[in-house]
Amino acid sequence: MNVEKIELNGFRNFEWETAEFSSHTNVIFGKNAQGKTNLLEAIYLLSCGHSFRTSGDRELVHFDYDSAQLMAQVFSGGRQQNIRMEIRAGKKTVQVNSVRKAVGDLADTLKTVLFCPEDLSLVKEGPQVRRRFLDTAISQSRPAYRDLQKSYREYYIQKKQILKDWRDIPSLLDTLDIYSEGICRLSAKIIRYRASYILRLAQEAGKIHREFAKGEDLALQYQTISTVTDPFASEKQIYYEICDHQEAHRKAELESGKCLTGTHKDDLAIQINGRDAKAFASQGQTRTAALSMKLAEREIVLQENGEYPVLLLDDVLSELDAQRQEFVLNRISEGQTFITCCADDNISRRTGGRVMQVQEGRFL
Repeated sequence: MNVEKIELNGFRNFEWETAEFSSHTNVIFGKNAQGKTNLLEAIYLLSCGHSFRTSGDRELVHFDYDSAQLMAQVFSGGRQQNIRMEIRAGKKTVQVNSVRKAVGDLADTLKTVLFCPEDLSLVKEGPQVRRRFLDTAISQSRPAYRDLQKSYREYYIQKKQILKDWRDIPSLLDTLDIYSEGICRLSAKIIRYRASYILRLAQEAGKIHREFAKGEDLALQYQTISTVTDPFASEKQIYYEICDHQEAHRKAELESGKCLTGTHKDDLAIQINGRDAKAFASQGQTRTAALSMKLAEREIVLQENGEYPVLLLDDVLSELDAQRQEFVLNRISEGQTFITCCADDNISRRTGGRVMQVQEGRFL
């Protein structure tokens, strides 16, 4: 799987630019604020349907343009395919091979794994960061999971609003149980997906980490609703256990105005040599663990699809010491990779592939 060519019209600081890429390593260098990350953002957008930098689509459009068009020629699934996205008036429209598609279906054609400096804090940040990592990874291979997440957000937002406003509008309580039950039902499905993925992630990341950190043990464990005794149990059993939690917390929800039951508080516990990494790991250990998890995500995509996803390394090598740089570069010798950096720093010599400079929104 690789991106052969991309055309950007009115996207970020690109007015109209076209570039062709190597199927192996592509080193994109240039000074800060020239458009290096914008290029990776465009590729990511064409695979996931959303930006990793902003939730506002208007920010993706050049200041002097009313709309942006992104077009990519990719090789995926054993054949050449074309992806086109238009962003206009805060809305995206997508075509794959000239057929209209839902934005969420882009991952069926192009899959990416992104690693940026913020991901180096994956271990130390709060649960929301790790949930986002899990949800993005699972959604690329499981379209049904994307739909579950969308439905869950809708139920959660509605229930949250009811809990906030019921004192002023008591009749809202007539529908509270409908949304509570929906959250329990959807949570049971989401838990099974997350548990299954974390098991595979733990296996792959553990192997990579032992190689990377000279035998140190990395362990990952799923943390979900306290009444769930086994996240691998049947959906029916998990559903009833979540309902028990919901019933026990109903009064507390009404008093606090907060939704206390559901998978929106899930977390991924990370241990290194049996100790809580968030509390005890050094900076070097946390970076090694984060790298291992991202490289494990890439391996799982390979296992699922028979081809590597496109790997996007956004200015991350400069954050790593020489040992970690060499480990990453050795692990990514197969598949297509985009590496952004301020200066080439001999990365292209160490990896082969193509070198491209970006300056003021232009490919040189």
